[in-house]
Amino acid sequence: MIQEKTIVPGLTTREAEKRMKNFGLNEIQHKKKASPIMIFLSQFNDFMVWVLLGATIISGIMGDTADAITIIIIVIVNAILGFVQEFRTEKSLEALKNLAAPTCKVFRDGGLKVINSAYLTIGDVVVLEAGDRIPADGEFLEGSSIMVDESLLTGESVGVSKDTNKKEKRSGYMGTTMLKGKGLFTVTSIGMDTEMGKIANLLDNIKEEKSPLKERLESLGKILVVLCLVICAVVTILGIIRGNDITEMFLLGVSLAVAAIPEGLAAIVTVSLALGVSRMLKRNALVRKLPAVETLGCTSVICSDKTGTLTQNKMTVKEVYLNGKICELDKEKLTDYTMLMKSLVLCNDCNYDFNVKNIDKALHGDPTETALVKLFFKDTNLLKAFVEKSERVYDIPFDSTRKMMSVIMRENGKECCYVKGAPERVIEKCSYILENNKIKPLTYQKKKQVASFIEAMSSRALRCIAGAYKDENLTRSEKLEDGLIFIGVAGSIDPPRAEARDAVLRCKLAGIKPVMITGDHKNTALAIAKSLNICNNDDQVVTGEDIESMTDDELKKKVEKIRVFARVSPDHKLRIVRAFKRNNNVVAMTGDGVNDAPAIKEADIGISMGISGTDVTKEASSMILMDDNFATIVSAVEEGRVIYDNIRKFIRYLLSCNLGEVLTMFLASLLTLPNPLSPIQILFVNLATDGLPAIALGVDPADKDIMRQAPRDRKEGIFARGLTEKILVRGSLIGICTLLSFMVGRYYGMNLETCRTLTLATLVMSQLFHVFECRSERHSIFEIKLFTNLYLVGAVSFSIIMLAAILYIPFLQGIFHTVPLMINQWMIVLFFSGIIAFINSIYLFIKTK
Repeated sequence: MIQEKTIVPGLTTREAEKRMKNFGLNEIQHKKKASPIMIFLSQFNDFMVWVLLGATIISGIMGDTADAITIIIIVIVNAILGFVQEFRTEKSLEALKNLAAPTCKVFRDGGLKVINSAYLTIGDVVVLEAGDRIPADGEFLEGSSIMVDESLLTGESVGVSKDTNKKEKRSGYMGTTMLKGKGLFTVTSIGMDTEMGKIANLLDNIKEEKSPLKERLESLGKILVVLCLVICAVVTILGIIRGNDITEMFLLGVSLAVAAIPEGLAAIVTVSLALGVSRMLKRNALVRKLPAVETLGCTSVICSDKTGTLTQNKMTVKEVYLNGKICELDKEKLTDYTMLMKSLVLCNDCNYDFNVKNIDKALHGDPTETALVKLFFKDTNLLKAFVEKSERVYDIPFDSTRKMMSVIMRENGKECCYVKGAPERVIEKCSYILENNKIKPLTYQKKKQVASFIEAMSSRALRCIAGAYKDENLTRSEKLEDGLIFIGVAGSIDPPRAEARDAVLRCKLAGIKPVMITGDHKNTALAIAKSLNICNNDDQVVTGEDIESMTDDELKKKVEKIRVFARVSPDHKLRIVRAFKRNNNVVAMTGDGVNDAPAIKEADIGISMGISGTDVTKEASSMILMDDNFATIVSAVEEGRVIYDNIRKFIRYLLSCNLGEVLTMFLASLLTLPNPLSPIQILFVNLATDGLPAIALGVDPADKDIMRQAPRDRKEGIFARGLTEKILVRGSLIGICTLLSFMVGRYYGMNLETCRTLTLATLVMSQLFHVFECRSERHSIFEIKLFTNLYLVGAVSFSIIMLAAILYIPFLQGIFHTVPLMINQWMIVLFFSGIIAFINSIYLFIKTK
């Protein structure tokens, strides 16, 4: 326990700011990111853009200046759209990285504060404990049982012990990890002056993880490029054979290829994922690894810690077992509690700020430990007077395997050992019991009696912590904990979060198994789990001891029926994750301690706690809960499903529309019809309908029943569940209907320019109608509220305005070779562009009723 009287004062805020100006921030310098200008220029580094620009130059040389200028403008506009997407993505991802920056506990102005590690400076005094990453180079001033993992620097996997009494063993280095113990650390070097600064280039050489979905779509894009180029070549060659102008047909083929190839497919996936990550952040879920967003949508099991995640993390002691009976604190006052108070308050690692009068604000640390202090003290002055009467001279820190903590305190020149921990572990170490200020042998019968009281307290969802002591044979080793005198037990409760019950119900409706994993007693865990509807009976609960007795195959068979794992260690968590995964589940696992890191890393979605989590756990995780709330996990899973659905939506839209464009020209060539669209018109379709509406689909809100669908299989391809058929059928119908409008125009004797204008308008409107169909695979247009996606409404409105502009503004008519359409001609356009969407929506509406 680091008390105020032992604290090195640290720096004042003013002195820290002065030193930061002199020495800079505690940051490792990275390679410069690409400048905005380079990002913009990279938009032109594309084979199809080069071909298009080459064709434009040829067109200009041959006298078609207006077309050449317009094509260049379209290329530049497309580049600007690409730049905006990429630049926003870079900025949002950079912001997310900054949010994930590590923090540390530092003494400033005489008090303990949590700050971003970048603002540490030379001379700062930091509190470090197991699981923390050391934020700078420096030396340990005081502490005990300190062990550090320095493998990042040395390559040695064995922990290194630190001894504050030996200069050569006091050093600590930035980036290394506290494995054990707790201590005060003073900063001597920061930023690029640290040992980590010397190997800073290693950080820049770490490759960003690629989204598997993006990789699959890039592969698909290459196949589509080949197919489109073949079809475009056929269209061009057939036109030349029929006697059309070679230059015009070459430009037509290139324009069709540019419009038909979905070059932005993989880029839009990245934008969609990045926007989804930003939305998750607003819901308190910080995604550290982009591919995790895809996996979230597949989650079938959520293994959640209980304390603070399913509960409020506001522990209050309700009952105390002392002197052979249970005292209910809301009904009676505690008496003869001096030794219990000493064991629970002195054997305690919470920190005190005695400058604050409010006891709730004065205590900082584990909620259970602060609750134990508040059991005995309501006033900080009395607490200060109590703790200053004794001095900690030796300790054995708490760890999740022993489930105990021990300290030797020097009081009035004498030493005494105090112990607290899990009741069953403490009782094992006890030979005597203190009752009514008399020490008695702890017989087998007495142990059974005490155990029955603890069982009763645990059945009421109380978390039980036992206290013990001894004042003889105080060895400086783990033998210190042998032959203890049992004192009593404090039972505290952490009430369930109000929103957790609803979140559990949402999980069940979504086909996701919510599973509670806790170090608490079986009865405590069961009571909380029942109140949240996670489980119904004792058969759905197993303990760490039960897991120990099972083989991996036995655990695999049983795990599907279990909803609560009580009294588990981090090793058990790892086995639980593996058992669920062996049953083909996609597992999300939460954790906050350093020992949880292996299980979190093993899980498909590792989730760390933003408030209570250690740096090691956060680094091992895919996602950080900024509010440590179970409901946030469920919201993140929902967001993962929404993002995946939206990616399917714009894939469906883009490929259907591109197929429609290619088929329009291809079928016209096969039927020996004149080209239904000019090159510049094809490029206009690409500009008006491909970009903004597709991006707007990426931010579409969730289907109303998205959390009532079963989780998708992790091996499911993006084109599963009939998406391929939808694309082929709808794309073919767009192409056929567009060509029919051209043929109807010719049938009524309209000139070629008017027929092409009809075709252009039909193709654009077909795609804009189709974008609303793509908003849902299960519901019709009539069931989806139009204004729930204002971005899409705006994108479609802008596309219609662009179409109207080139039809009715004389200057643009000359550039795009269009004519104004009359009302009767618009009737043809709307019939052929809307008939399929209307019939399909009626069919879906009837089907879902």
